[in-house]
Amino acid sequence: MNIAANYRDIDIFMSISQQSISSIEIDWNSIKSLRDTSSQYANFRSEKWVVVSVSDYPSDSLKRIARIKGWQTLCIGNSRTPKDWSLKGTIFLSLEQQALLGFRIVEFLPYDSFVRKNVGYLFAIQHGAKKIFDADNRGQVIDDDLAKHFDVELTGEGARQETILQYSHENVNRTVVNPYIHFGQRSVWPRGLPLENVGEIGHEEYYTEVFGGRQFIQQGISNGLPDVDSVFYFTRKTPLEAFDISFDERAPKVALPQGMMVPMNSFNTMYHSSAFWGLMLPVSVSTMASDVMRGYWSQRLLWEIGGYVVVYPPTVHRYDKIEAYPFSKEKDLHVNVGRLIKFLISWRSSKHRMFEKILQLSFAMAEEKFWTEKDVKFTAAWLQDLLAVGYQQPRLMSLEIDRPRASIGHGDTKEFVPQKVPSVHLGVEETGTVSYEIGNLIHWRKKFGNVVMIMFCNGPVERTALEWRLLYGRIFKTVIILSREKNVDLAVEEGNLDHVYKHLPKIFNRYSGAEGFLFLQDDTVLNYWNLLQADESKLWITDKVSKSWTTVSLKGDLDWFLKQADLVKKVVGMMPAHLQINYKEAMKTDQTLTICSSEIFYISRHFVEDFVNLVNLVGDLDIHYKVAIPMFFVSMDSPQNFDSVLNNMVYKRKPASTNSTLYSAQATAVHPWSVSSEQEFIKLIRIMAEGDPLLMELV
Repeated sequence: MNIAANYRDIDIFMSISQQSISSIEIDWNSIKSLRDTSSQYANFRSEKWVVVSVSDYPSDSLKRIARIKGWQTLCIGNSRTPKDWSLKGTIFLSLEQQALLGFRIVEFLPYDSFVRKNVGYLFAIQHGAKKIFDADNRGQVIDDDLAKHFDVELTGEGARQETILQYSHENVNRTVVNPYIHFGQRSVWPRGLPLENVGEIGHEEYYTEVFGGRQFIQQGISNGLPDVDSVFYFTRKTPLEAFDISFDERAPKVALPQGMMVPMNSFNTMYHSSAFWGLMLPVSVSTMASDVMRGYWSQRLLWEIGGYVVVYPPTVHRYDKIEAYPFSKEKDLHVNVGRLIKFLISWRSSKHRMFEKILQLSFAMAEEKFWTEKDVKFTAAWLQDLLAVGYQQPRLMSLEIDRPRASIGHGDTKEFVPQKVPSVHLGVEETGTVSYEIGNLIHWRKKFGNVVMIMFCNGPVERTALEWRLLYGRIFKTVIILSREKNVDLAVEEGNLDHVYKHLPKIFNRYSGAEGFLFLQDDTVLNYWNLLQADESKLWITDKVSKSWTTVSLKGDLDWFLKQADLVKKVVGMMPAHLQINYKEAMKTDQTLTICSSEIFYISRHFVEDFVNLVNLVGDLDIHYKVAIPMFFVSMDSPQNFDSVLNNMVYKRKPASTNSTLYSAQATAVHPWSVSSEQEFIKLIRIMAEGDPLLMELV
């Protein structure tokens, strides 16, 4: 058994030859022209191509891509592609047809991998390509119009003559950015971002600008299932839950200055002819690392011709098939990518032609063990094939990062504050393996991932709604926010706190598959890490928290309490037998009225039907929620059966002089706690980090 071969994808270092790597010399002037003489498309020409790898029959998304006006879709088969594969309007190249094209690269390509797209790139260039959209078969172009989203034309009448927002180059030590932050999702990170950078979730203080026209590589953002790595995929949702993440479509596109890089992929990227050499997908690394390695490699080389990468707002919607891949398939990527970026930033070449620089860099990357000698030979074959199909090397330009950079004055800066798009996911920091903190997050998510949180916001939702979702949405199935006023933009629903229980049945119905529903007011902090021992099949309420649950005597001049008590008697009189018996056994007398502040309570799926029936019995009666909730709970079950998880809650009727003296990470909940601004939310997060250290990545 060849053990090293079996572990090739787990750790690329194990399979890299320790022998010295031979340099390759190419006579660029001796390369002969290569024409298509084998396919039926020998005389076909098109300037705009979409290249897709196909392993199964055409998806609905691919069928829509094939109908995009003005673009020719080219589908590249592999050993898993059905023999009878076909789709009207596309060009399909099977393994056999690829072998007949005469490209040098074919001998290096695996039979069952998407990196066979390399053949497609060459075929498109051979047949007149000026723009190539690198796509996959699960991405649906938004509005079926690539020109609407990308800068398809960089020169001529169709070009947008404009300046483009650009990340600031002021911090020379900043070499990589997470573009998802700019587009409203600071808690999500792309595949290929070094894990040590995942915790950097603050938005830009300011941007600069660059003139458009040289964005030769254009990276689109994907809604639905964006390009995320296996660490994110496996730790941010339950196994059967599909991602459906949205980014801010109104955020402006943003460019990367020389010295700064961004993760790129092979399923939503536009290439202009000046960067066609950068389409090469390496073959000696794992498939999940190939396009990311290509992206960093090509970005560095792009600087040599004065080009730059621009990232665009959502261009496609990718559907999550809930088919992930193991962390081991990416391990070489996670181990290498941070070191690769540092290497590329520092790399310099004295070569005088672009292809010589490309070959030199590929050789250097093999020496540094980012890939193997196979990719050095593959690069040589790729470059020769490019020249053979008629591609011309772009002209070199001097590197900006080697010239003194002008200082950034106040008039040179541009501000843009990203919209915070709702998300249930959290940015974390880790190195190499899934950490202890990540393990806790997975454990909490497994425990409460099918529980819906319903939060009532008394404070200003425009300042806190998204923060509450960011905090609690990582743990619970979803976070429904109610407030006095509806806010469509923030997905805040209108609700009346005095009768908040009347709003719950429609939420129960909306999430009919949920295990339970946890109600929380925004003046109470939930320490979710202390809920692991709670029984989700029981009711939870603060009946043992004395200042929260009280009994009022009805003797004396207590007009409001008397009216509430009379309404309770009416409802009790209409209750079905099992609910009425429970209530009377718990209450003992009708000379008192039970009041519960009801800042927090939990209703399991088992009791939802009874709760809804009780709400219907109340009907239009004006029973205050502090009276209705305790009446409902003691009617649904005996208090001795309530779970005791909330018994150790810290509860004060008046705020402490300083919140920090009130807070305890050992309590299940803390009340009262005021959060009415982002600054106050940050203070809360820092204190809660005692129980969940990952929260520090939010501030």
